[in-house]
Amino acid sequence: MRPLSFAVAALAVVALVVGQQSGSASTIGMGVVGLLLGLALFRSTEIDFFLKIFSGIFGTEYVVFGAGALLAQAGYWPQEWMAAAPPTSLATTVAVFGILIYAISFAPIVQRIARISSPYFLSEERTTANLWLFGRYNVKLGHLAVALIVFIIVLNQAQVGVSLRINFFYRDFNNALQQKDAPAFWYQLIYVFSVWAAISALSNLIEIVAQSVLLIRWREWMAAEYSRRWLGDGTHYRISLAGTADNPDQRISEDTRSFLNQTYSFSLTMLTQVSTLVSFSIILWSIPVAITVPGTDVVIPGFLFWATLIYAAVATWITHWIGKPLIALDFEQERREANFRFSLARLREYSEQIALMQGELTERKHLGHRFASIVENFYQLMWRKLKLTTFTLSYNQANVVIPYVLLAPYYFAGAISFGVLSQVASAFGRVETAMSFFINSYQSIASYLASINRLTTFETAIAQAQAAGVGDNTIHRDPAPDRDVHVGGATLTLPNGAPIVRVDDLDLGAVRRTLVVGPSGSGKSTLFRAIAGIWPFGEGKVGIPANAEIMLLPQRPYLPQGTLRAALAYPSEADAYADAAIQDAMDKVKLGHLRDRLDEVDLWGQRLSGGEQQRLAVARALLAKPDWLFLDEATASLDEKLEGELYAAIDMALPETRVVSIGHRGTLREMHDAVVTMEPNDDGTFTPRMAAKASAEA
Repeated sequence: MRPLSFAVAALAVVALVVGQQSGSASTIGMGVVGLLLGLALFRSTEIDFFLKIFSGIFGTEYVVFGAGALLAQAGYWPQEWMAAAPPTSLATTVAVFGILIYAISFAPIVQRIARISSPYFLSEERTTANLWLFGRYNVKLGHLAVALIVFIIVLNQAQVGVSLRINFFYRDFNNALQQKDAPAFWYQLIYVFSVWAAISALSNLIEIVAQSVLLIRWREWMAAEYSRRWLGDGTHYRISLAGTADNPDQRISEDTRSFLNQTYSFSLTMLTQVSTLVSFSIILWSIPVAITVPGTDVVIPGFLFWATLIYAAVATWITHWIGKPLIALDFEQERREANFRFSLARLREYSEQIALMQGELTERKHLGHRFASIVENFYQLMWRKLKLTTFTLSYNQANVVIPYVLLAPYYFAGAISFGVLSQVASAFGRVETAMSFFINSYQSIASYLASINRLTTFETAIAQAQAAGVGDNTIHRDPAPDRDVHVGGATLTLPNGAPIVRVDDLDLGAVRRTLVVGPSGSGKSTLFRAIAGIWPFGEGKVGIPANAEIMLLPQRPYLPQGTLRAALAYPSEADAYADAAIQDAMDKVKLGHLRDRLDEVDLWGQRLSGGEQQRLAVARALLAKPDWLFLDEATASLDEKLEGELYAAIDMALPETRVVSIGHRGTLREMHDAVVTMEPNDDGTFTPRMAAKASAEA
């Protein structure tokens, strides 16, 4: 960016010199604006990369168009191409764009958009790009993304140029009609309109392809990136405990899609509209229609431009005044919709329990209450949108006749021709549309801001959850000097900071099988989760044997969607184990009756009983062969006989695995070599202490 800023500044100085010598105010203006652009580019190292892309494009265009304009003034531009020589106003226009990019980079909402967008364009991942005629190329994903968006931006600017040319066609075409000049009529229709209309259509088709490729790759990357951050190091679990971000599924699936589509739409559409505004404003300014200040002889140049500007500015202010509440209402509507979807999904998950308890009536009432809240907010949205739409429809209807009302006196007085009238009406429509972008897009903007807010709060929740695992006030997992698990000088707390477990010195692994007992709510499961590394709340250290594989089986196992084979292999891939190994593990946990259904896809979490699910979880451990196996009441749904058989199977299949269990049954003591008891303290917390050996070590 710095070299480009120096090139822009150098060209601006040349423009100032040439303008001074030739007395050209437009060239001097190009030089002045160019110096400001050079300064903005020089300082643009501080802005996010997404905005730098736009700044770089405008800086490059200023150099190209500005150099072309100066060459044309100096007589070095080919005479046969003189009609295509860039005017100084074009370089001035792109310079203004570049300065505006730097100016808006300080707006908080723009900074949030750029911060969310930039990582994709900086991605170092490798991907394959299919360039059709040029074949396939292996490139960095970020480089491909930058190339695509630069191509689309330049294509959009070219489309504005085509629209400008077609606007002049309207003038010449209608003048030919008015003058009944048949040769000119057919020339304009065949050799002007047909050519430029075909170019316009082709450019739009190319843009659709490039836009689709950019957006689907961008969404794929964002979905993967947010999923990686959400699922990394137990972050999703910490967020659920802290309750800092509701419905993360919606934020990853819906909000990323909405953000990308609207970011692309608003950034590219706004750029196109600004280009249109500048290009067609020149036409409005140049029309020989002026008005004098009442009571004086002072002439106001560019009457049509100023009338359009004031008209659109007033309408924009009214639109914002009416539609501002839409932002908060749209955010709340999405939140309530997501909560309703979650309630339905949770009802499906617990359908058996609800049916057994005959809780359908209660569930219907709960669903009714949640949907009632959706309806309540929906009506507020509807009335606000109705007010906004009433104004925007009235505004757009009035736009059809406003230019004719303004120009009718001049046309009837013979000051302008019918071709000029039609050209100005077309230019007025394009300028007014550009100025009215905010008006016509207000509802979309409100939805866009809501998506930005949801993604921003989601990122904040992820950052807070990740921060909970670092620093002094957290539970640290460090390599242990031996094969044992050590917990010492640690205090485990709830997410709100209330202490629940204090550990003075606890060593696990001196014996092969350890049982942890204590009253409900004494923090047994919390202790297990701290050892597993997913409970960061508190302070202290947990020493884990280096390179040790730890598996924790909760009371209620998780069964992913898919085949039974995939459920048994989880968290490994479905093909991680041979059929013989899987079937042997199933036999050992008494699931042999399901051997023939390994590749059957079903909702196994609903199809299997609680006891079968717990046995399946033990089969996972037999397949994975961890160094440490923690059982958090993982056999509580089994009868005592079957529970004993499973522990015997673990002893036989995993002779090197250290087993630590939580349980309340007295029979479990006979299956373990030591007992850790959660003893109460005076402050309401509990401390785990090793009790006497339960039985001779196996």
